[in-house]
Amino acid sequence: MLVLSRKVGERIWIGDEISVTVVRITGGGVRIGIEAPAEMPVVREELKLKLEQDEAGKNAEPPSTVKFRSN
Repeated sequence: MLVLSRKVGERIWIGDEISVTVVRITGGGVRIGIEAPAEMPVVREELKLKLEQDEAGKNAEPPSTVKFRSN
């Protein structure tokens, strides 16, 4: 992992098409702005994990059913 220090208003470029700008720094967090091509998905990690979990649940086989026979 590359770790960089930036001040408000400073930017980091990822390749030629993606830029990350520090917008605001508050006591407990940092607000960043991301500029990327429209076809490049940009999502928060927690949303990505939820989408992956939801997708895994859709692809899982349904639980097998147990049939009971009455006498």
